[in-house]
Amino acid sequence: MLKLFEYNWQVRKDWLDWCDTVSEEELLKKRTGGLGYFLPTLYHIVAVEYGWICGGIQEKTVEIPPFEKVASVQQIKDFSVRCHEELAPFVYDWNDSLEDRIMIDITDEGEREAHTYGEVMRHLIAHEIHHIGQLSVWAREIGKKPVTANLIGRGLFDINNPNL
Repeated sequence: MLKLFEYNWQVRKDWLDWCDTVSEEELLKKRTGGLGYFLPTLYHIVAVEYGWICGGIQEKTVEIPPFEKVASVQQIKDFSVRCHEELAPFVYDWNDSLEDRIMIDITDEGEREAHTYGEVMRHLIAHEIHHIGQLSVWAREIGKKPVTANLIGRGLFDINNPNL
């Protein structure tokens, strides 16, 4: 599971760097599907990961600014770094004893839902991959090459490491 989080973090950084090559107008232009915009989608990915891990599982009080407060590429990069610094230790310390622990989520409708930590963590992995696919489609629509979604070749699995 750790390798998939690391993969998502790499791909997210690559997408944020990719955004530096596109006009703000294109990044904020309405598209079909998902949230419909490049920058709000990247913001959403960061906010959801941070909210579930730090706010939900760890039950910390979290400060998630509205998109309008972080609506530039650099501000979303900064937001991503800040959130990553806070949640990464939990991800790196993950162990099997956490798998079946229960967190209670309060839905938008005010309902209480129980989820295992393992389910939430895997949801976050799938959630980001889903949105990255949307970004790839939108990139092609504007004639730009998308960030590679290939897990192979990212250096996540060092075959020269005897500890693998």
